Amino acid sequence: MGTDISSIKITKTENSKINQVDFDNIPFGKVFADHMFVMDYEDGEWKNFEIKPFQDLTFSPAISSLHYGQSIFEGMKAYRKNGKTYTFRAKDNFERLNKSAERMCMPHIPNQLVKDALEQLLTIDKEWIPENETNSLYVRPFMFATDEYVGIRPSSTYKFIIFCCPVGNYYTEPLRVKIESHYTRAANGGVGEAKAAGNYAASLYPAKLANEQGYHQLLWTDSNEHKYIEESGTMNVMFVIDGKLITPSLSGTILPGITRKSVIEIVKSWGIEVEERKIEVTEVLEAIKNGTLEEAFGAGTAATIAQIQTIGHNGTDYELPSIPERKISNRVLKFLNELKRGQEEDKWGWIETF
Repeated sequence: MGTDISSIKITKTENSKINQVDFDNIPFGKVFADHMFVMDYEDGEWKNFEIKPFQDLTFSPAISSLHYGQSIFEGMKAYRKNGKTYTFRAKDNFERLNKSAERMCMPHIPNQLVKDALEQLLTIDKEWIPENETNSLYVRPFMFATDEYVGIRPSSTYKFIIFCCPVGNYYTEPLRVKIESHYTRAANGGVGEAKAAGNYAASLYPAKLANEQGYHQLLWTDSNEHKYIEESGTMNVMFVIDGKLITPSLSGTILPGITRKSVIEIVKSWGIEVEERKIEVTEVLEAIKNGTLEEAFGAGTAATIAQIQTIGHNGTDYELPSIPERKISNRVLKFLNELKRGQEEDKWGWIETF
């Protein structure tokens, strides 16, 4: 199978909706750009490469992804500054997508093809990429099984799609999070390190319970003892204790976040000590009580850096230090926002411009 961009069929919309969008007031994930990239996996190869107007899909009620959950996705962002389009670590996202595909018994996706397809899609829809400092274009690649068969086996056919949404801030205020001590996001040997749709479905009910108690999100803990902190909602979690950046080590139950990896590399380049290790709930609570916990925040594509203001545990809420005074997370957020728009030197080769 070739991966030449010239083999992609392009059909442009005749009815753009861009003039209907208020780019100063964009709800996250509800407004969609004009076009999408689509391809199919059949007979052991990817085919039918096409960029076409964003539209509804038609499929059988019997497709296996609806029944058995063979579905994975990624999330990344595109930025625009002075007429140029920037993507951030897209290669890493596509590599992680393939790792998710392997774990979910799905086919490998040719990296060069999707890279070229994404660039072409973003070129066609470049006017959908906001130019202001707070907004961006969220890019959603995903793959799902399409066999029309009600039986448990890996599908032999799949559909892969990339569509885009102009977005503003994912969180509009600092987070109140609750340490989860009953429900589990992921278990050893499971699919916690894959970006599988079912992971998020399983998290909805405990998150709903936390919302009813006044929290925005959960701090997930390990499935064995609920002793160690793992993630924060749909993000990786990080703490600054005694001047050190500390984050849970990747153990197979934690999603290897692209933003997480970027924060670690950036902070290390500044000479700040970083520890990737197990973090006990009691360690965090004791650090709050004795004043050595200086910062707590989530790191993820949608939010980039989401400040945690309150941590709840066993009915007690612990208030964290003032957000404006947080030196590391605020510096990282500013640096990442500028790096992604070509305003900071890219020492790592993370940014692609076209």
